[in-house]
Amino acid sequence: MNGKHCILFLILSLLSAAGLSAGFLFPHCGGFALIAFVPLLWMDRLASRDNCRHFWWWHYLTFVLWNAFTTFWVCNATVGGGIAAILINALQMSVIWALYRLVSRHLDGPLPYIFLISAWIAWERFYFSAEVSWPWLTLGNAFASSTSCIQWYEITGTLGGSLWIWLCNVTIFLVTVQLQENKWAGMRAKARAAVAVWSFVILAVPPIASWIRYATYTPEGKESIDVSLLQPNLDPYQKFQSLSQAQQNDILTGLMDSAFAEHPDSTALLLIAPETVTGDIVLNSCRVSPTMMTFDHKISQRKRTDLLFGASTYEFIDSPTAPSHTARKATEGMWYENYNSAFLINNNSYMGIYHKSKLVVGVEKMPWPAVMGKVDKALGGVMGHCIGQKEVSLLYADRKIPVGCAICYESVYPEHFASYVGKGARAMTVITNDAWWGDTPGYRQHLRYSCLRAIETRRDIARCANTGISAFINSRGDIVSETQWWTRDVLNGSILLNDSMTAFVRTGDVTGKACTLAAILLALDFLLTVILKGRNTEKKSRKDRKVQNRCDR
Repeated sequence: MNGKHCILFLILSLLSAAGLSAGFLFPHCGGFALIAFVPLLWMDRLASRDNCRHFWWWHYLTFVLWNAFTTFWVCNATVGGGIAAILINALQMSVIWALYRLVSRHLDGPLPYIFLISAWIAWERFYFSAEVSWPWLTLGNAFASSTSCIQWYEITGTLGGSLWIWLCNVTIFLVTVQLQENKWAGMRAKARAAVAVWSFVILAVPPIASWIRYATYTPEGKESIDVSLLQPNLDPYQKFQSLSQAQQNDILTGLMDSAFAEHPDSTALLLIAPETVTGDIVLNSCRVSPTMMTFDHKISQRKRTDLLFGASTYEFIDSPTAPSHTARKATEGMWYENYNSAFLINNNSYMGIYHKSKLVVGVEKMPWPAVMGKVDKALGGVMGHCIGQKEVSLLYADRKIPVGCAICYESVYPEHFASYVGKGARAMTVITNDAWWGDTPGYRQHLRYSCLRAIETRRDIARCANTGISAFINSRGDIVSETQWWTRDVLNGSILLNDSMTAFVRTGDVTGKACTLAAILLALDFLLTVILKGRNTEKKSRKDRKVQNRCDR
């Protein structure tokens, strides 16, 4: 590869990385994703034409840059984890691209592009349920700040956005190839018309249909419940050093007083505090926790008040040996498990508990604990040992209203989030602590992903964050009201209750399932083609050898 190629490829790589990053970094810039792969596709075409060696490093560079531009803030919480997330996530993307290049050598026509699209989306779907999962840069997330353009996510889910991005990119690329090679003028009129119609349908119909749906959508729910979001604004790196748990509880009860002052005593009120506001609750005896007793006493002052809050919890297990690979030793014959939990309590002795299912790898969760447990022990116990529920469960506000509570990272997973609604949640809540990342794009991206979940499920969402941004999001994906970052505040509002279910909730991720099937079928077609070509080559070789032997005789 000469210097001219290097400069051109670097420019194309930067263009693709910038286009892919724009929607994640800047409001209403998701449209750049519709053309972001075009420079990379052209770079790939030029590399194949000129037989450039070591091209793999160029598409890997593109994906490393995209990951670095958009998720660099992970390093604020863990430098090693952030770098690993960038490099490993980019590597997986690059493997998909390498498979596409391999397939394109053996399959003709549009099949390689169909394989690229379906394999990429199949990988995104797999990533939602993988043991090591980091689906933050799912392509469809690029439109999280442009919700009026993607109301059809209620049918397809976020992977429908990924499919739209790929179809637009491949269409634009193929049209530019036709123009560059002067083939457009030689095409028949019907062929040109078909290309024009297809391009219009792919590029324009989804957003136009979405704008119409956005303008005409009316929520089906008629009932609502008042909610107060309590944002204590505690620095997660310092709160246990600078404040005792009792002092932190005083801050929260003071915010409760502010909420009470805004609501009549007879009104049903749901108070929501963020993730992990306390670490003193033992699941074997929850009610004797100092924090639980403080909160119980506070909400007993009102008739119809519920409090939903997050906690780091522990469960002690009496066992002579370790009951699991994640259990830690407390004393001789006594072990404990960790959970990231959500509680909902009221003054009628009700206490609902939900344990976070989708745990952050490394920080909270140790993947493959039977194997990694030994590695973690050798490293001095650096990984999280939390465990969670296998399935979601609901909490009940005002004694009868089923609500779902996604804890932090869980709001990134479309089907997981939809499963709360599938179980009957009439409204959704999200509790989180995004302060680990500092004032970076991370917490803003996380907030916007809740807007996608609102569209997919058509549920109002009350989102409470420790340091911001806390917000009320309606079922169209609009942020109705929000707090400022790094402020102590109480945000009052209401959430509408809805019983209907979207197509996405009812049928799940049909887009991802269809693309997975397509990728498998095309992979089998590729393998069959390679095998048949190999056999034909072998037959031809044997025939040539026979002919040569005859000539020699």
